[in-house]
Amino acid sequence: MKISIIGLGWLGEPLAHHLISQGHEVTGSTTSEEKHQQLTKEGIPNQILKFVPHPEGKQFNRLFKTDALIINIPPKRRHFPDTFHPEQIKYVKSLAIQSRVKKVIYTSATSVYPNLNRLMRESEKLDHNNTGNPALLDAENLLWKDRDYDLTVIRLGGLLGMDRIPGKYFSGKENVPGHPPVNYIHQSDAIRLITFILEKDIWNQTFNGVSPIHPSKKEVFLKNAQELGIAPPRSFDLGKKADWKEIDGTKIGEFGFRFIYENPLFFDYLL
Repeated sequence: MKISIIGLGWLGEPLAHHLISQGHEVTGSTTSEEKHQQLTKEGIPNQILKFVPHPEGKQFNRLFKTDALIINIPPKRRHFPDTFHPEQIKYVKSLAIQSRVKKVIYTSATSVYPNLNRLMRESEKLDHNNTGNPALLDAENLLWKDRDYDLTVIRLGGLLGMDRIPGKYFSGKENVPGHPPVNYIHQSDAIRLITFILEKDIWNQTFNGVSPIHPSKKEVFLKNAQELGIAPPRSFDLGKKADWKEIDGTKIGEFGFRFIYENPLFFDYLL
């Protein structure tokens, strides 16, 4: 299969290596000349392409001459308004339609769900009045509307594992909410999940990509501290004031997918 990945970052780059190892013909995009050279040396064909939000780059139209397109551009909400990411996706979609791409995967995130202190499933009715991330919701809706391609949306949980250690981000901090359940997925399982959808030809679905077991943040942070030598948070908020959500990730299991890392207490990391 010819597969293009828009966004060869922390997830996209190892995904490309994995898909190549499975015999697929893979190309992708990056935003810098330095990364372009690095990826080329690693054997990943790639083009420089930025969505600002309109496309800028070199010979990027060849990315859209593909059997399947993986859109892996996280919204940068700290730096841009919520309207920016949907504009990016509008241009990606336009290029895909022009090139008659037939299969599209969009990596969304579980932040699209609101914190309502309960379980959240893919069937949750989301709109601008309740979403936790309007940029992602608008991008998803834009891709679903007026399309002539098959689409699957994967709402990934917190992407961790390898060099991303959750306890490190809260090390030494005060009043850290410890009671909320975590909604994490290991990098390896995220790669396997995307590959599974491509190879099993599962389309026109929305899936939550989240490990099925949900320990509390406190449990995860303290386990990281104990095993990896990271200073734990100085204190936890015992008042249970922080709102939370628990994401149900069982739907993909109905299609036969099995997680390697079911429990975030036992994620592997690289120090």
